[in-house]
Amino acid sequence: MSALDRLGRTLLFAFDPETAHGLSIKALKCGLPVAGRAPADARLKVRLCGLDFPNPLGMAAGYDKNAEVPDALLGLGFGFAEVGTITPLPQAGNPKPRIFRLTADDAVINRLGFNNEGHDAAERRLAARKGRPGIVGVNIGANKDSADRVGDYERGVRRFAPHASYLTVNISSPNTPGLRNMQAREQLDELLTRVMAARASATTRPPVFLKIAPDLVEAELEDIAAEVADKRLDGVIVSNTTLSRAGLRQASAETGGLSGKPLFERSTAVLARMRRLLGPDMAIIGVGGVDSADTALEKIRAGADLVQLYTGMIYAGPALPGRIVAGLTRFAAREGLKSISELRDTGLDKWVSRPLS
Repeated sequence: MSALDRLGRTLLFAFDPETAHGLSIKALKCGLPVAGRAPADARLKVRLCGLDFPNPLGMAAGYDKNAEVPDALLGLGFGFAEVGTITPLPQAGNPKPRIFRLTADDAVINRLGFNNEGHDAAERRLAARKGRPGIVGVNIGANKDSADRVGDYERGVRRFAPHASYLTVNISSPNTPGLRNMQAREQLDELLTRVMAARASATTRPPVFLKIAPDLVEAELEDIAAEVADKRLDGVIVSNTTLSRAGLRQASAETGGLSGKPLFERSTAVLARMRRLLGPDMAIIGVGGVDSADTALEKIRAGADLVQLYTGMIYAGPALPGRIVAGLTRFAAREGLKSISELRDTGLDKWVSRPLS
């Protein structure tokens, strides 16, 4: 971490986490911070679901909830950015405080609850960037008090299909009561059937990904994989935050989803299992604990085509994506790779053998 990054972290950490997050969004809107991005490298390009990613590193959903700064994020060196989670109607989310830093673990607990400005605001911003380069995915969700949560996802598909490089169906947040129940096979069957029908009826048909939780057992993963394959989704994102508190050095009684470094092992083991279940052709994005080129590479070895981060940048600063991409380039050169994708699945057996604990 550079001296500038350390200074920035010190300044932001003087504020509560949610205020610091808001300040970082404002800074990006103003063209700050200026972070060095790694030069483009053809070996890092990934073609997936008809999209050409300049590199495999993306910003995960949760940071830019209202599609305010996707282009600024791409300017930091990310190969793609995912905005949201966006629900049909604006909602305030859960009561504050609702974000907690665990600095001893490079981790965060949040119980935000899909706080966002709703479809209208996000659609206006995404429509305004039409014609600009860069891959921007849209993560869609359901309102907490919705009488038809599946219908909320259908509305999200129809609303954002014209504006999204890809769509992510997020049913894995632990902070909306009952949402994770939609991962159960019967509910997932209905959800994916209706989502894919909504996509088929749209004039533009972007790839659709399903974002799942890390807190799933083998049988649940098998059911999800079967439904994903049956409904012909384009890919899976593994994973969202965890309810587990295993292995933390900094004890916390706060409820919510845990992200950051402690999530890496569990999320990567789940990722490898999904790759084994879904086979070599399904697109998979690996998320959870990515904070360096080494952790990004390990996700790829475990079966990821692409990787995403969020919490890692809270602790390492806005230069992190550029450093990771530069590290991937050095690795590809050192190993004589023609494409970073050659690395995929080389650690699959190792990670499948890890227990889900």
